[in-house]
Amino acid sequence: MTAVDQSGRTALVPYRPRHPLAGYTLGVLALDVAIMGAVGALAVFGRETLSVFERSLGVSGQLGVVGPASIVAWLLVTALMGGYRSELLGAGAEEFKRVLQATMITAGLLGVGCYLAKYQLSRGFFVLAFTIGPIALLLGRWAARQALHALRRRGRLQVHVLVAGSPQGIDAMARTLGRETWLGYSVIGGVVPEEQDLRDETDGGVPVLGRVGALTSLAEQQGAHLVIFADGSIADAAEMKEAIWALERHRVKVALAPRLDNISLERITIRPVSGVPLIQVDSPTWSDAGALGKRTFDILGAAFLLAVLAPLFALVSAVIWLHDRGPVTFRHRRIGRNGEPFDCLKFRTMCVDAESLVQELQDQASESALLFKMTDDPRITRPGRWLRRYSFDELPQLVNVLRGDMSLVGPRPQVDREVALYEGAMSRRLLVRPGMTGLWQVSGRNDLDVAEAMRLDLYYVDNWSMLQDLAILGRTVRAVASSDGAY
Repeated sequence: MTAVDQSGRTALVPYRPRHPLAGYTLGVLALDVAIMGAVGALAVFGRETLSVFERSLGVSGQLGVVGPASIVAWLLVTALMGGYRSELLGAGAEEFKRVLQATMITAGLLGVGCYLAKYQLSRGFFVLAFTIGPIALLLGRWAARQALHALRRRGRLQVHVLVAGSPQGIDAMARTLGRETWLGYSVIGGVVPEEQDLRDETDGGVPVLGRVGALTSLAEQQGAHLVIFADGSIADAAEMKEAIWALERHRVKVALAPRLDNISLERITIRPVSGVPLIQVDSPTWSDAGALGKRTFDILGAAFLLAVLAPLFALVSAVIWLHDRGPVTFRHRRIGRNGEPFDCLKFRTMCVDAESLVQELQDQASESALLFKMTDDPRITRPGRWLRRYSFDELPQLVNVLRGDMSLVGPRPQVDREVALYEGAMSRRLLVRPGMTGLWQVSGRNDLDVAEAMRLDLYYVDNWSMLQDLAILGRTVRAVASSDGAY
């Protein structure tokens, strides 16, 4: 990019792409100002009206200076803590953590400042403001994030990404970014190493724009916001630093993709040693998934749901029996934790002789027995279709949870012939109890292919956490209500 300087000569102007979230960041800032103002007004109102606070001094007159100053300080501390950094907005827990930390620091500074200045700030106002404040700010950030995700799913506010690497590395990164459209990463092309033969596009359909040596000029030409160095990009550390410095001068963000697939952020710690960032990976957490805390949660949750859903159980049982006078429930032998078999309970949704037709249907559909599913399975009864649509057929598995055969959340329980097809890491699914719902069920259910469903199950096993279980249960309600991928 060129421009004319004061002497009339043409001067080089570094390429500085405008980040797609610049406008969103200003919107978040305006939202925070509005929330802080509303919190202040609400704190004044509560201080004046709630009987638990003394009214010896009016608080309204105190806030002529302290009120605006507090909001300005709150905003400045939030900014200094990184609460408005574009790379933190819209994904992950770090944004919320920074906002919460900034609020606590602001409260501490205000309290200490008023004490040192011997300023009699209302304690009632202080308590209300910094009790309501963080909750309101976090809810505001959450609402803004939901709006951002909705826009990104519609193709708005996209981050243009160039991927440097081998054709296979480019395709792998493009698939990874394409799984989560709400992140807003749009791969506009790939750049291959110098020794790699040029082609029009990779096997996955990503355009190959050139070689790594021309990365900076390609980033400028394509309007890239981010360059990701994927597998097979630059082997030499000195060349990598030169490429990063060149992109840095042009304000293009850089990300490095280490060869660490399916490892959660909680298990990764970066430790600098003599200027070299070492990535330390903690042990997988599958053993914690069998701990007392998760088991207690399963028992209490299953017992509560069985009590609440008792009328629904009675209704479904009546509908199934009246349809063909056959059994109401169906016991299916599944493989559980550590390879132990158990009888998995379900409401019957198929004809009575459904199991005898499995092999014939597999041959007709030319599909593997692993995770075998049919979109229009002829064995399903009329009431069975709506039971499956809303996953009501799975409800008897709450009894399996109470027995200890299953968990509320975990990999899908599979039959012996499916387990016999496991290869390599697939057997890790058996390290934890199978679940009524799981990560792959809330990420597309039966619309996912076998490889993706297995990947998500293995990610769950190696990166289990109680918070993740709670998040999956929350997403299950939405997935069941939408009935996407259910058949």
